[in-house]
Amino acid sequence: MGFLMLAILLGLVTSSCRSSDENGSDARWNAARAEMVALLKQFYGVTDERVLAAMGKVRRHVFIPAAFRDAATAYGDYPRPIGHGQTISQPYIVAYMTACVDVKPGEKVLEIGTGSGYQAAVLAELGAEVYSIEIIPELASHAAATLAGEGYGGVHVLTGDGYKGWPEHAPFDVVIVTCAPDDVPQALVEQLREGGRMIVPVGSAAQRLVMLRKKDGRAAREDGLPVRFVPMVRGP
Repeated sequence: MGFLMLAILLGLVTSSCRSSDENGSDARWNAARAEMVALLKQFYGVTDERVLAAMGKVRRHVFIPAAFRDAATAYGDYPRPIGHGQTISQPYIVAYMTACVDVKPGEKVLEIGTGSGYQAAVLAELGAEVYSIEIIPELASHAAATLAGEGYGGVHVLTGDGYKGWPEHAPFDVVIVTCAPDDVPQALVEQLREGGRMIVPVGSAAQRLVMLRKKDGRAAREDGLPVRFVPMVRGP
């Protein structure tokens, strides 16, 4: 879901593939997507070519519900609303978190906070087997439909409580959390494979990205960037 960091307007953009969109031609979306990737590389210094290629391919604007989609902002470097008080994350944060966990083809990834489905699509584009949990049913349905429509039907989307993880499919090589709990949920640590990596924004008023690496059954923790995510919601 979302972040508030540096806001840099990119104008419009798109990614390649499939059909034209009602809010702009393929050529305009494609140009905007290319500009977004150039910003990640040249301004932020993102060097992971696999991540850049994935973000250059996934059509971010399609993952923004039509009621919130705008050609002038769909690829801007800031969060965008997707309804229900949630957001699609800033492109830089998506790139940064994805690069940090260094997803390899064939790895099993648990995502907490499906939101629009965009982060899941980027992970799938990298060759991951993605299991994604979203607590808001309407967003889960939208994400699943959009992922399938964009060719990422292999992404598994569950409507449920992310604090519980998805034990039926554990252990996971990577856990990526896109909403902020007050502390790292223990269930997610337990579902992380030995040698696995987790990245999660932690905190309420002040948040930081936390990177964990599991070794000998324990998760070594390293604090990273200050961020601002929507809170992680606990189920009933």
